[in-house]
Formats: sequence, structure tokens, C-alpha cells
Amino acid sequence: MKAFLLAAGAGTRLKPLTDSIPKCLVPIRGKPLLQIWLELLRKHGVTEVLINVHAHAETVRRFVSDRSLGLQITVFEEAQLLGSAGTVAANRDWIAGDPDYWVLYADVLTNVNLFEMLRFHLCHPSAATLAVYRVPDPQRCGILTLDETGRVLAFIEKPKNPSSDLAFAGILVGTQALFDAIPSSRPADIGTDVLPRLAGHMFAYPMPDFLLDIGTIENYTRAPTVWEGA
Repeated sequence: MKAFLLAAGAGTRLKPLTDSIPKCLVPIRGKPLLQIWLELLRKHGVTEVLINVHAHAETVRRFVSDRSLGLQITVFEEAQLLGSAGTVAANRDWIAGDPDYWVLYADVLTNVNLFEMLRFHLCHPSAATLAVYRVPDPQRCGILTLDETGRVLAFIEKPKNPSSDLAFAGILVGTQALFDAIPSSRPADIGTDVLPRLAGHMFAYPMPDFLLDIGTIENYTRAPTVWEGA
């Protein structure tokens, strides 16, 4: 399988750290977050990775040229941000006719077992399978409502009145049907513009693995003390 690794965010909430390096290269116990992801993908049999970049694009290019880890890596530079869904749509030809592919948010620190998640996806055919976890602050996340089978009945990004504390983890298996749900306008966001359209056609995978969003200084500072390793 191929994997989109979405890494183009400016990392505004991680300033001043991201004044000099991109968010995807912030170190966790001395190892850049992007390297943790690439090692995890190789471990789970992914052979081709597309990384989108914007801020500090050349720094990311140099990093992956030195540390490809045996993966075939495409760096997709966005002069103007397309949004997470816009990036996926712009590279539909890269996926070609593959029935399934990964979409991964590079600012997530995790040791998720992708083999187990893919097995779940193949047993629950749908437009997409979303990894989910419980959060203490659902108003800041993409929140799902599920039926008793795990089918996603509703998805709302940062709801004022959350229906649950079950949040999208930034890890999903997509299909060709996901492409078809992406609007033509740009920028387009997966959480805001795509997943709500696919309600009723997705399943949630309750991941038992470690996950921490490295989107804030608070979480980044906490990461070395709680990281369980890949």
C-alpha cells in the first residue's frame, strides 16, 4: 500500500520551535517525528510514501534524501496550501487504481499497528476506515457518532456540543470513494469538507495503541515523558 503523509502545516502553535524547522522534524527523544513515521511505515510493509510540504520545504527534501529508509518517497511541494483533502485529490494519479491507501497526519506521535487496522478495514468494506480514540477535550477535535456496529453515523469537526468523546486520530484508510467525496474548491480539508459527506459510509477503528497529537507546545513538552516507542 501507498501512504500520504501530510506534513505541510506551518506549525504555528509550536512557535518558536518551528521558526527554524518544519513541524514534522521536531525531535522526540532526539529522533525527528518524520523519521518515527517513516520507520513505522516501513515496519508495516508500506513501500511508497508521498509527503506534502510547504514551510521549510527544502529542509524536508534534504532530510528524506538522507533518510529514505528504503522507501520510495515523493515530496509534493505546495506553493499555496491545498488543504489535507486538496493534497490527496491533487495526487489521485499517484494512487492510480489502488483500491486502498493510507492518509496519515504527520504531527501525530503514535505506534499504531497498521496491520491490525488494515485487517479491520478489509473486514468492514467502506469508503474509509478512521482510527479513533477518546479525548478529554472533544470540542477541539473531529468527533464521531457511531452505531452499534462501529459505522460512522455523523462526523463533526470541533463541535460546540459534542455528541461523544470519540475523536478522529488523524489516521485513515481511504478508497477510491474517498476521492469522489472531495469538493473541487481549494483549500479543502478532510475533517471539515470530506468526512461529514461520507457519514454512513465509513467505519471507526478503535485503536488501542499510543497516540499523542504533537500540535501544541504543551503536548510536545509532554511527549518525551509518555512516548512508548514504535
